[in-house]
Amino acid sequence: MNIGCIGAGSWGTTLAVYLAERGHSVVLWAHNTEQQVALRKERENRQYLPGITFPERLQIINDLLPIASSEAVVIATPTQYIRSAIHSLASLDTRNTLFVNTSKGIERGTLMRVSEVLTDVLKLSGDQIVSLSGPSHAEEVSRSDPAALVAGSRSLESAKLTQQLFNSETLRIYRSDDIIGVELGGALKNVIALCAGIVDGLEFGDNTKAALITRGLAEITRLGVALGARSGTFSGLSGLGDLIVTCTSRHSRNRYVGEQIGRGRNLEEIVQEMSMVAEGVTTTESAYALAQRVGIEMPIIEQVHSVLFEQKGTREAISDLMSRSTKPETW
Repeated sequence: MNIGCIGAGSWGTTLAVYLAERGHSVVLWAHNTEQQVALRKERENRQYLPGITFPERLQIINDLLPIASSEAVVIATPTQYIRSAIHSLASLDTRNTLFVNTSKGIERGTLMRVSEVLTDVLKLSGDQIVSLSGPSHAEEVSRSDPAALVAGSRSLESAKLTQQLFNSETLRIYRSDDIIGVELGGALKNVIALCAGIVDGLEFGDNTKAALITRGLAEITRLGVALGARSGTFSGLSGLGDLIVTCTSRHSRNRYVGEQIGRGRNLEEIVQEMSMVAEGVTTTESAYALAQRVGIEMPIIEQVHSVLFEQKGTREAISDLMSRSTKPETW
């Protein structure tokens, strides 16, 4: 197939290389001219994915026009930049194109999931959109470590096509018709990962991390169900699977940001020095707003929001979490 990939960070580059190695013709678009020139000249992404050589079937493009003629388009840009990145495609005919979203976030302000942003800008039908999510650090997938993801779509045919495109001996793809749950699981776990990093920065132990992951999953599920997802989805790859890896891995940008905050550093300073985006920071704002909109109690996310945006101390936030009134674990 002819496949376009929008976004040349570590994950976008990994997927572009992976698909080209599987025999597809892939065009990769980067967001600035300097990066485009470097990728074309060096035939690797030395900034985000050093050491991975580009196959011949992978070409770097200057604009998005060739993307419109692709049979499938992979979205791999940070969530907050997707709307502006795809704007130039709005006037083109994409009615027969499959869009595979791999970004994990919620748009600030609109509180839209990525599939909703794609629909809003490109006027796509829901059957054209798949969200591919799960525990998938680019550093590991790029070296062919075994991994598994889930393709969520309201269209069975689109989910199956995505499985055909991506499934291999090293990357196993499952399918789900709960795209709401798949997207929310991938986005909300980043907020819990920030808190997991704070736990690491404060040098708390394994018990604390395990409790956080478990109760964080309960919050994610509670909000997800209120927004139309199925609870079972959050026990799968895009929920629990992605939550575990993002809360524990040395590759996790969100966990890193939280760890630095736990050590007493300023959020703005941490974010400015990073070359890649930690989606959990903006997702914290969106998740907090969504919880208020639907009237769902989210104590962990509320405390993360207070630490990030209201200058609340990390130890005070944890103390407030632990001293809440007692309640049953499940109802």
